[in-house]
Amino acid sequence: MLQAIREKTSGWIATVILGFLALLLIPFGISQYDIQRSEDYAARVDAPPAWWPSAPSWWPVSAFWEHEEVTRDEFRTAFESARQQQRAQQGEAFDAKAFESAENKLRILDQLVNQRVQKLAARTAGVSVSDAMVRKEIQDIPAFQVDGKFNYERYRLALASQVPQRSEKQFEALVREGLEGSLINVAIGESSFYTGAETDRLLKLMYETRDASVLILPDPAVDTAPVSDAEIKGWYDAHSAAYRAPEAVSLEYVEINAADLQVPAPDEAALLARYEQEKKQFVEQEQRLASHILIQVAEDADAATKKAAEAKARQIDAQAKAPGADFAALARANSDDPGSKDAGGDLGWNAKGVMVPEFDKVLFALKPGEISEPVKTSFGWHIIQLREVKSAQQQDFALVREKLLREESEAVRERAFNDLSGKLVDIVLKNPTSLEAAARELNLPVRTLGPVARNASEGILATAAVKRQAFDETRIQDRTVSDPIEIGPNHSVLLRVTEHTPERALPLATVREQVIAAVHADRTRKAADKEADALLARLRAGETLAQVATSKSLPAPSVIPGVRRGMPVPDPLVSDAIFAAAAPAGGKATPGKAVLQGGNVVLFTVDKATPGDLAGMPPAQRDGMRDQLANVVANEELKGLVTSLRKHMKVKVVEQNL
Repeated sequence: MLQAIREKTSGWIATVILGFLALLLIPFGISQYDIQRSEDYAARVDAPPAWWPSAPSWWPVSAFWEHEEVTRDEFRTAFESARQQQRAQQGEAFDAKAFESAENKLRILDQLVNQRVQKLAARTAGVSVSDAMVRKEIQDIPAFQVDGKFNYERYRLALASQVPQRSEKQFEALVREGLEGSLINVAIGESSFYTGAETDRLLKLMYETRDASVLILPDPAVDTAPVSDAEIKGWYDAHSAAYRAPEAVSLEYVEINAADLQVPAPDEAALLARYEQEKKQFVEQEQRLASHILIQVAEDADAATKKAAEAKARQIDAQAKAPGADFAALARANSDDPGSKDAGGDLGWNAKGVMVPEFDKVLFALKPGEISEPVKTSFGWHIIQLREVKSAQQQDFALVREKLLREESEAVRERAFNDLSGKLVDIVLKNPTSLEAAARELNLPVRTLGPVARNASEGILATAAVKRQAFDETRIQDRTVSDPIEIGPNHSVLLRVTEHTPERALPLATVREQVIAAVHADRTRKAADKEADALLARLRAGETLAQVATSKSLPAPSVIPGVRRGMPVPDPLVSDAIFAAAAPAGGKATPGKAVLQGGNVVLFTVDKATPGDLAGMPPAQRDGMRDQLANVVANEELKGLVTSLRKHMKVKVVEQNL
């Protein structure tokens, strides 16, 4: 039978048929094999081959297209790095649950995908990273430098100390890969520019001032007309998101605070023992009684002024050292220090480290009665006289007893707190779904709170860490007791969720009065807006703001000259509207309106627009602004390029690997 099969498949017809079948399998069989493989990556980017950049999407991707993957490990590393950065920025307000959201994971992954897109685009365009570029990048890393120069020994030791260790070739490959991913980014950054004329035009707009007249319209008459059932239902349906009860929990908790614990007062023997152990800490530092004469000179003064100040200081120093000289009289006559001049330069008793380092060093090198050479500090020149020295002295037990008592009491409380916390946790671990048994055994009260909404900040929920545990999915589902949550030093709480109510829509019957109030408020706002629009139309037709105010028996408009962008005059919303309006032209003011947060409407006219004056702006500031604008342009261009490139590539995300 096998021989028969062999004979029937050895002719030229059979060869053609088999060849045709093989061609058919290229787009299906190979890709099918790819699909069946384990997708051990977070995302994969496929780009058409360089020799056929417009290859259609049905082309056999796995066989001929270029590929780049974001591995699971790469994603986890980037994700953890972002987590640590956000935790450092937000502190206690950091919400680990919100950070773990699918949207946030996809956002971070998208950044990595964009890097791969850039890398593939550079490779397709034939742009490569030379060995010289890799070498320069490594040599410019500060961690590998000594005194600002690359040090091979430092480089070798740094690689050996990494976890995991990397060889030089491995690190060079890592650097090369990073450079390949940033080639397009760097190229765009270096090629983007913002002209001086564009910069000046923007600066003139940024620093433009406007003269305006403002008229605040009175509160509109409150709507009191009946609201029909149909209107109530229509408003409720259209604004259903506003009528939802927030997620809420009820809690039971045990709070331990060292400050509330009843502990025995430390006895005298314990205080004496602590005094002997820490005796070296209770030494009164050496102090020196000094006077000085200050010849003040600014650090940014010109050379001639500095030289004259030094000469004056040396002259007074010589006078102070002359036999029979009165240092205090010289200080009153010459010192520039207003704090000590009238007291003859007296600085009182000073311990080491009180004065600036240059002053301190000289003062503690003098002998009683000596006068220093002029000493230069950031304040100017000082002539220092040491009048008396008070040597360091051991403080008696009686002098430090209160301090020892306070510290020992705190230590006793801390030990009691740690002991009680440890016992509480041990008991809870035996029955993690209850606080009652542990609290009863340790004679601690079980307190309750709630129901409280997620946005509540009452009681223990004022601490962000407590709130996170209160609304943690594990606490809600398992009803288990949390680990101790620190509220403050030696102050913690263990909690358990006893009841959970998810966010839900409130029935119309419950919020009916709120809906009616909202309809009235909406009618009032619309009526006020309609009235304002009618007055605005009169302004556009040629009436002045003063004429409109008179016709409505309103106070005269306020004239506000020199309004700048962002000024809260009379409100930031009004300021924004003033600058959103067109500049006045042909001697005619530009009218406009703004609606305040409370619903009041403000009518205004822009009477004059004055471009920003750049004559007094330092060139360095203008150049800095131009560089910033160039960076903004570069970022926008890069974003647009990556968006365009992604349209010609395939990006596959494996969400279960995130």
